[in-house]
This record gives sequence, structure tokens and C-alpha cells, in this order.
Amino acid sequence: MIVVFGSVNVDFVTRVERIPAPGETVLGPDYAVIPGGKGANQALAARRAGAATLLAGAVGRDPFGDIALSLLREDGVDLGRVARVEAPTGAAFISVSAEGENAIVVAAGANGQARAAQLEGLAFGVNDTLLLQREVPEEEAIAAARIARAGGARVILNAAPAGALDPDLLANLDVLIVNEHEAAIVGQGLGLRGEPDDIARQIDARHGVATIVTLGPQGAVGWTGGVRRTAPALPVSVVDTTAAGDTFCGAFAAALDDGFGFTTALARAAAAGSLACATAGAQPSIPRKMAIEEAVAGFQA
Repeated sequence: MIVVFGSVNVDFVTRVERIPAPGETVLGPDYAVIPGGKGANQALAARRAGAATLLAGAVGRDPFGDIALSLLREDGVDLGRVARVEAPTGAAFISVSAEGENAIVVAAGANGQARAAQLEGLAFGVNDTLLLQREVPEEEAIAAARIARAGGARVILNAAPAGALDPDLLANLDVLIVNEHEAAIVGQGLGLRGEPDDIARQIDARHGVATIVTLGPQGAVGWTGGVRRTAPALPVSVVDTTAAGDTFCGAFAAALDDGFGFTTALARAAAAGSLACATAGAQPSIPRKMAIEEAVAGFQA
């Protein structure tokens, strides 16, 4: 089983010709209200990739809470550990350019009240995975990691949004997933320098945490046990990169949960992240297991 402890948002998405510069106003033709949040996205990605998945987090008692949970409920993610709190449901305000790139502002709202205590009583075991991000309070993520580790579960952190890692969090990780920008910031916080690939190598070597860097159209590179692994991205027409990274994380966790090794899991995750770029929106773009398997098989043929 995969347990995701993380954020649940509604995304307000508008398409624009270009991402506005500071102080600039850019007009968009309309907007959509779509379920999102890094925790919710990754839970849905893991579920659609075939894994039994539980989400723990918090939403408000407002109507947006129901919207935020709607696709998760439809796809069978266990929502029994999602709390309803007296705070507005978290929200993300997303501009998507004509090239498919995005700029995002996140208002935490109810996510600030997510608590690791929501995981108490779960029977974590060696075949389970806890998947974390950084849109809930860091001290709660650390407590959640300790709960999972105490049961022997694997702990994966997607260090997004980027920031220096608390040593207690790093000490409770098995796998770290970052993009190129996040790799530089995490590396700086650890006193590491170099290209993202080399930072990943150093984190693996010095801290014993397998580290993956997603590289957009160049795929992904991962270091584990001193061995470098790579996976290519699929050639797709990019429509929207929103949730591509979340899709990668959820699909990677699901592949490990399905018994695949690190290298195969990396390849499946890279394929899933690529597929997510070909469809607009966050959660609507997340592919299902059959599409991932067909994409990997077709690319390798």
C-alpha cells in the first residue's frame, strides 16, 4: 500500500500567451477550477498506476473541499484519513503559457492543519510506502516519516516546493525526488555544489538516500547505492507541464509497490510524467496503468 501525507488543493488555471513578469498584467481568455495539490496529485497518480493508495491531509468545510477530493474519490483513493477543518481549502493559482510552461502560487489554507497523528493506527509494514511533499508543515512530515519508519515502511520525499531539508527529515528518507531547480537548492542546504546529477550522487553517497533528479525532456537520472541509473522522457507534444512531476512521483512509488526494481520504476515514472504533459490540467492529465505500460513497451520496441 502507498500512504500519501500531503496537500489537497483546488487549482484555478488560466492559459496565457506568456507567463507575466513582475508588475505585468497578462489577460487570459477564461479559467478552470480543477482538483489539485501535490499530495492529492501524487495519490491519484499512484492509484491510477495501479497501487492501493490512502491519502492523509486536510480540506476545509467549504464547497471547494468536495471539488478537491472528487477525482480521488472516483478513482478509489482511500480518503478516510482526510480531515475537514475550519480553514479554507488550499488553492493554487496557475498560469499556463502557450509553450505549456507554468507559474504557480499556492495558498496553503487547510493544508497547514494536516497532522501526522492522522496516520496513527495504520499498520505500516516493509511492503508499504509513505510518500511526502513539502506543502504541509515540515514538523508534521518528519513525524509522519518516523511513524512509517517505525513500521518498516519505505519513505519517499518529493522536495517541492524547494528548500533546505531538515536533518531529521533527511535521516528518515529512503528516496529523495527533486527537479533540477530543487536539486540546486537542496544541495546548497547540504553544503553540496555541482550539476544536479552530481548533487544526486553526493546525497546518495554521503547520506545513504537514493536520489532522483527529473530533467524534463531529458528524462530522469537516479543514484542508488553508488550506481547511476537513467530513464528517457517520451517524445510528446507538450500541452501543459502541471502535475508532470507529481505524476512521476506517484508512478515511481506505484512501480516499487508493484515489485519493480529501481531502474524499471524510474523508466515507468519517466513515461508517466511525459504522458501527463500531453493533456491540460493537473489531475485530468494523470495517466492510468495501461497507458503507462503501453507507452513504455512502445518506446522500448
